Amino acid sequence: MTISSMTGFARQEGSKDSRSWVWEIKSVNAKGLDVRCRLGGGFEHLEQLARDLAKKKFSRGNLSVSLIVVRDKSDAAFRVNHVVLGELLATLPEIQKQIPEMGPPSIDGLLALRGVIEPLEEDPTEEDQEALDKAVLDDLSIALEALADMRNEEGARLSEIMEAFLNEIARLCGAAEKLAAAQPAAIKARLEMQIQTLLDGSPPVAEDRLAQEVALLVSKADLREELDRLKAHQEAASGLLAEEGSVGRKLDFLCQEFNREANTLCSKSQDVELTRIGLDLKAVIEQFREQVQNIE
Repeated sequence: MTISSMTGFARQEGSKDSRSWVWEIKSVNAKGLDVRCRLGGGFEHLEQLARDLAKKKFSRGNLSVSLIVVRDKSDAAFRVNHVVLGELLATLPEIQKQIPEMGPPSIDGLLALRGVIEPLEEDPTEEDQEALDKAVLDDLSIALEALADMRNEEGARLSEIMEAFLNEIARLCGAAEKLAAAQPAAIKARLEMQIQTLLDGSPPVAEDRLAQEVALLVSKADLREELDRLKAHQEAASGLLAEEGSVGRKLDFLCQEFNREANTLCSKSQDVELTRIGLDLKAVIEQFREQVQNIE
């Protein structure tokens, strides 16, 4: 199984009796799991159940879950709201006094006013409501599964990109290792040249004294430990990309370690080319880190 992304979208439609509905779920990056629900049509009581279903499926991501429910109008009955109609009729004389040229209102005009005609909805029985809730939640489960599939597909694509970055890190580490092996000789030659310049024709420095200075500088500029750690981090990251489950936080921690070693490599470098490789390493590590932010 490949890694999973935190971005995705899913939509699921359903219907039962005189009701039809649409679930829509959007998922984006987040440090943890944040599920926000907007359930309409009198289904607000399903919010906690919807959250629980999402939490069973995902461990990270900002999820926006919305439910739109529509009643079939062809199956709906209507009634006249006599209270609203009475209030309208009671105000007509006052309106006619203010606008004498206004003709008498028509029946169809009165009935067309908002609130005069209203749908007549019968309260469902407890059994009917439970069956409806179950059908609605079943479609939510389908939508969550579709979202998980999309996040997995995106994760598979991200995995290929991130593996390419890790391969580039390994290549740069190999190049740095070759240059680092030549640093002791380069340091010695440069130190000899500097000492001779300072002495300006004086007797040469004793070989053992020069060896001590070279050994001190070489120990400070030794990059083997940093390169070994970079290799270990690269192998650990490759292993995490092949793991099952949520690995985003672990990869994010490895990115911090990658950066630490690359910074140390640049600071210890005694060679322009080695410094350039260190900077290239930092750039690739940053690209890798940007992709890690999308991983669950």
